[in-house]
Amino acid sequence: MSAQDWQGKRVTVAGLGVSGIPAARVLHGLGAVVTVVNDGDDERSRAQAAELEAESITVRLGDGATLPAGTELIVTTPGWKPDKPLFQAAAGAGVPVWGDVELAWRLRGPDAAPWLAVTGTNGKTTTVRMLASILEAAGLRTAAVGNIGVSLLDAVLGDTTYDVLAVELSSYQLHWAPSLRAHSAVVLNLAPDHLDWHGSMEAYTADKGRIYEGNKVACVYNAADKATEDLVREADVEEGCRAIGFTLGTPGPSQLGVVDGILVDRAFVDNRHKQAQELAEVGDVSPPAPHNIANALAAAALARAYGVAPAAVRDGLRSFRPDPHRIEKVADVAGVAYIDDSKATNTHAAEASLAAYDPIVWIAGGLAKGATFDELVSKSAQRLRGVVLIGADRALIREALARHAPEVPVVDLDRTDTGAMSAAVREAARLARPGDTVLLAPACASMDMFANYNKRGEAFADAVRELPAERA
Repeated sequence: MSAQDWQGKRVTVAGLGVSGIPAARVLHGLGAVVTVVNDGDDERSRAQAAELEAESITVRLGDGATLPAGTELIVTTPGWKPDKPLFQAAAGAGVPVWGDVELAWRLRGPDAAPWLAVTGTNGKTTTVRMLASILEAAGLRTAAVGNIGVSLLDAVLGDTTYDVLAVELSSYQLHWAPSLRAHSAVVLNLAPDHLDWHGSMEAYTADKGRIYEGNKVACVYNAADKATEDLVREADVEEGCRAIGFTLGTPGPSQLGVVDGILVDRAFVDNRHKQAQELAEVGDVSPPAPHNIANALAAAALARAYGVAPAAVRDGLRSFRPDPHRIEKVADVAGVAYIDDSKATNTHAAEASLAAYDPIVWIAGGLAKGATFDELVSKSAQRLRGVVLIGADRALIREALARHAPEVPVVDLDRTDTGAMSAAVREAARLARPGDTVLLAPACASMDMFANYNKRGEAFADAVRELPAERA
């Protein structure tokens, strides 16, 4: 859309926050008549509203349900559910609803950088940052943007010129991005998550699959997760776009995989039926846990789809370091490794984390968000030395353990105070033996006890460092 298309256009922005405020400012700067609506009317919201109102942007607090008169477009923050009364009113009035990703896509200039897009239930941020590291190693001007915390609006409208963008997209963002068309994209995996927002697994899966629509070069899927390949088959892509798989096993034609500890490419080679290109060694990936190797293969596939040389894949993976609280080793104490995977906020992520270690004293629990734990526990039971449970929904995990791992010792901590994590770590240390791993992989969200998963991970690391000196 050109600048003149926005002059006088009446746009309602749904929600304050990290995406709503930048969207309101951008639209106002383009000449739109902007009204921001927000459910909350707390001190923080009032402070944010005052800043926007000082810039002549109208803000309406405490009423996010009513469609402002004359609204021609709604731009929503990702967290607002599709069943909100505001969106129902918009549908009745024929008013389109975009997310911040859709807005950024529409505001791109004619020579804008292509997007290499990543989604999935788990591993998105790590994969996007791996991808950015590989692209940088290739000498390309790039940035990791989107759901990773760097605004896409800033990326497409800022002064920096990029060659290509590594874009993390959540299911929320994809739901509100109907016209997005990536250069290449990947769905890393699919498992039940955010079903309270989407309403069903089918709706969640469909929103994830939007990332493949209109892909130009490659739709990358997980060969171990048939649902991701099914989404590729269903996608309407540009002619010539290829389906590219990644696997932790030996790759077939048009796949990337692992052979004798080497990451290899049988997709972007001259003769994929007879040739395989070495990209990197498993040891170049940090940490070399199976699910992280899968993330590296997905990032490599997108980079290769963009034409990046094999040496840049190797160099980018070698220089990459994961964000905190993602299978991060805190310390070795008395022969026991303590691993912080607080980011494992759902069962799928926890399963991948548990599969990387053996034997394990598992610290788990928090807000289940409607999840069930039978499959996770049954798959992991043989690896468990013991379990320490914390958080509001720990009983759900305890019941699954009773059904599928009744012989495993369980410590159930009925407390949510600030010292609960220290108690959990002390109990885990008591259960552990030399050679074991104490693993914080909660399989639950953190907000019952902590502000976020970062704070939970920090509390775990602090507690490990407080273990008695004789354990050091």
